[in-house]
Amino acid sequence: MSRKILVTSALPYANGSIHLGHMLEHIQTDIWVRFMKMRYPAQEGHQIYSVCADDTHGAPIMLRAEKEGITPEQLIDRVWQEHFDDFAAFHVNYDNYGSTNSNETKECAQDIYRKLKEAGLIEVRSIEQFYDPVKNMFLPDRFIKGECPKCHAKDQYGDNCEVCGAAYAPTDLIEPFSAVSGAKPELRNSDHYFFKLSDPRCQAFLRQWTKSDTLQPEASNKMQEWLGAEGESKLTDWDISRDAPYFGFEIPGTDGKKFFYVWLDAPVGYMGSFKQLCEKQTPPQPSLTPPLPPCQGGENQGRERTAPPLIRGGWEGFAPLNFDEYWKPDSNTELYHFIGKDILYFHALFWPAMLQHAGYRTPTKLFAHGFLTVNGEKMSKSRGTFITAKSYVDHIKNTEYLRYYYAAKLNGTMEDIDLSLEDFVAKVNSDLVGKYINIASRTAGFVSKKFGGVIATHNQISESRGAHLIGKFIGSETLIAEAYENRDFGKAIREIMRLADSANEYVNDQAPWVLAKQGGQEEKLREVCSVSLNLFRMLTLYLKPILPKLAEQVEAFLNIAPLAWSDIDQILDGKINDYAHLMTRLDPKLIEAMVAANQESLTPSPSPGGRGVTTQSEQRHAAHQQNEVKKEMTETGKASESFISIDDFMKVDLRVARIVNAEHVEGAEKLLKLTLDIGEAQPRTVFAGIKSAYDPEQLKGRMTVMVANLAPRKMKFGMSEGMVLAASGNEPGLFILSPDDGAQPGMRIK
Repeated sequence: MSRKILVTSALPYANGSIHLGHMLEHIQTDIWVRFMKMRYPAQEGHQIYSVCADDTHGAPIMLRAEKEGITPEQLIDRVWQEHFDDFAAFHVNYDNYGSTNSNETKECAQDIYRKLKEAGLIEVRSIEQFYDPVKNMFLPDRFIKGECPKCHAKDQYGDNCEVCGAAYAPTDLIEPFSAVSGAKPELRNSDHYFFKLSDPRCQAFLRQWTKSDTLQPEASNKMQEWLGAEGESKLTDWDISRDAPYFGFEIPGTDGKKFFYVWLDAPVGYMGSFKQLCEKQTPPQPSLTPPLPPCQGGENQGRERTAPPLIRGGWEGFAPLNFDEYWKPDSNTELYHFIGKDILYFHALFWPAMLQHAGYRTPTKLFAHGFLTVNGEKMSKSRGTFITAKSYVDHIKNTEYLRYYYAAKLNGTMEDIDLSLEDFVAKVNSDLVGKYINIASRTAGFVSKKFGGVIATHNQISESRGAHLIGKFIGSETLIAEAYENRDFGKAIREIMRLADSANEYVNDQAPWVLAKQGGQEEKLREVCSVSLNLFRMLTLYLKPILPKLAEQVEAFLNIAPLAWSDIDQILDGKINDYAHLMTRLDPKLIEAMVAANQESLTPSPSPGGRGVTTQSEQRHAAHQQNEVKKEMTETGKASESFISIDDFMKVDLRVARIVNAEHVEGAEKLLKLTLDIGEAQPRTVFAGIKSAYDPEQLKGRMTVMVANLAPRKMKFGMSEGMVLAASGNEPGLFILSPDDGAQPGMRIK
């Protein structure tokens, strides 16, 4: 049965640049869609589309445009192009990338509103809120500042304190002022429009929907907390309106005085972007990008946006799309949203309730991912780890490095993902260059020089050891495909790299460089190299959703058509082209330069406007950072001056250990589970953070050193009964210690 699937990613806000945190989600989405299109091709009747758009409305957009002296339309048009170019640089390609500031989104948003109103789920009530008498506008909570009512910290936002973490109402602030003009705000009444989520119909639907296997288990549990126990009504009505002036869509019947809150029309942007795709009834030429909505406002009015060609063959087998087929309540199509867990509240409560009660279908699944940290901490401008997509491209250039690293970290859960820059370099160089590319670089040259590029036929390798290995690679297809579809990309990569290790072991054992020097070994040499290149082709197929550009280069090198998932059991036949370097090692100095370029000075700079609001905030942040630096320097100085006695050293019980077994830990990003023999009646279990540096198979039987008297540590994966010693330095890499030959398990190191 053919599948019809629509996939979306959360919409990036048009008030800033795309950074590496954004890229985590969009890369995850793109890998999944690429895999699904490979496995369920349009030629077999499947329809798989992905859409996204810029989220373009709200007070921040309006105020930034005013500050720059341009219209909001000019601002969002410029940012749209920047965002599109960033995604293209990372090979993230949507079948339509639109904007929420479109007629299609407006029509859908107003239609949903009217239907909710007809259902009796919209209520108007007067609320009291702060008003800026200078700017003549009601102020959102984040545009009001003052003294925290709890800890009395100055310059805190109107909804929560960044110093003590307290949450409160803007009216609780001491000496509040407008962050826009600096004026003292006035309390005024205004009529607001509410979506009645407290209505029993909404409550009953959401209780059922959030338990319907649409959400990941941890997300479903969080929703039950927010909904409260059965019979309890913790969910309050949702304010969906904002007063003029506001950049957004007017609420019907309000004479330009009320506008939809940005979070109402943002998810409706999925519908608007897909509607734009549906309206393109004729497919473009394969080398062209589908038409984009024209620019709006200013000197670019009506000009077509520029965009690079689509990389993915999303238009093959094109058939006119029917919007209603994908969005009607009884639709048989599949709808998947990829989002960050920080916007789960809107997507798992507000959005499905809106759709359900406006007569549309609800999502098939919500796929939420965790936050991105860099080097174990939140992205930081002071540390240079708040890295934009453009900065990465400018310094590192090869964006498939990051696609691979993110994929290796993702497992389909809501766990946070850490971009360890040192581990990033080590993993790229170890896996992609040292394992994958290494297979072709060590064998392709012999085929070109010795055999004119003509490889061995299927019959010539069918009885060899290599044929068995090819069968093993084919046999992994189901496991890898299931991992991809379940978004457990890390599991897929572990299996692919296990296969790569097998291929490298085959090359090492057969030693084509030795065969090339021996007389009478020509056919054996061609067989070995041909088997190796067939293995390389299959690894490329498995990695193609992650490394689409590199896969294109490999297809050209092997002189084959674009790889489809069903091609896994095909054997190369004919002549290959001369091998050229496909990927270089990632230089750690490039990472250092990128971090340095993104590192902001700790010295505060004057900021315009009001009462120096931003300046005070920057000074407080800078002072905090300077104190942290001083603290670290002090602690480092103390550590360098301190020594331990021989008695201190003897307290550490270091033992020689034999690694009896080593295995991956399901769900762990950095750990391997080691079973160690240290001469005791029962072996010890140790969880070691060496996954990025070692394949488990290479560790079995190896001798190493462990701390035997470390207190056992209970982890979520089991009890760890010691610590394996490893060395690391300024350069990437981890190296476990090994004793000299003759050392036996259990010997103490003195």
